[in-house]
Amino acid sequence: MLSPEMTEILRALHLDAAAPLDDGCVSVLGMDHLVVSLAVDGQVTEQLWSSDEAGASFEDLQFTLGEGPGPDALRTGQAALEHDLAAVGGERWPALVPAMAQLPIRAMFCLPLALGGITVGVLTALRASPGHMSGQQMDDALGLAAALTLQFLGGAGARVDAWVDAKPDGELHRAVVHQATGMLSVQLELPLGKALLRLRAYAYSHDRSIIDTAEDVVSRRLRLDDDNPEPESPKETRG
Repeated sequence: MLSPEMTEILRALHLDAAAPLDDGCVSVLGMDHLVVSLAVDGQVTEQLWSSDEAGASFEDLQFTLGEGPGPDALRTGQAALEHDLAAVGGERWPALVPAMAQLPIRAMFCLPLALGGITVGVLTALRASPGHMSGQQMDDALGLAAALTLQFLGGAGARVDAWVDAKPDGELHRAVVHQATGMLSVQLELPLGKALLRLRAYAYSHDRSIIDTAEDVVSRRLRLDDDNPEPESPKETRG
């Protein structure tokens, strides 16, 4: 059964398809960070909304590395719940766990936005301290995930547009990544999937965010077909 607080949040979502997600969702679920991502191009997600920078950084890290509870939930259509990051074996997410050392996250709960065999995205709830979700918190999280799933499957373009328009540049969070992937595909004569892997590999090996790396590619400060590619400084590209 849903809590009264979550019932009110879902009622607001139902009444106004363009309304942003209530920040109160974070506290109702007993979390510190919350992220909503939409599935695009199969197993890739586009971050639509995050409650704060820490949640957005975690989502970008998963995207860069191609591993984590979010990708697992998207791939399997089942919840990926880790109540204690310290207990996660190194073989499960060998790149993600050490890379999370600087993030204030110790518990991760990723719920697929799925109906039947269709998965349209992922709801990610994160907490700074380890511990299980309570039964009530899980009920509320499942209720929120179900409501978002129905809206996205129902073609809730108003909600997607509202969340995108609310961003400072009015673009999808990873628009520059998609643009850079296309450029690399042409430059390196690779399929889009392999071009994205090259971009991810460069970002990871140079300890950079994939967004920053993509911006360097798009601005032509970085070419990954060089033997030892390093981004040029902005001054060197002004001519």
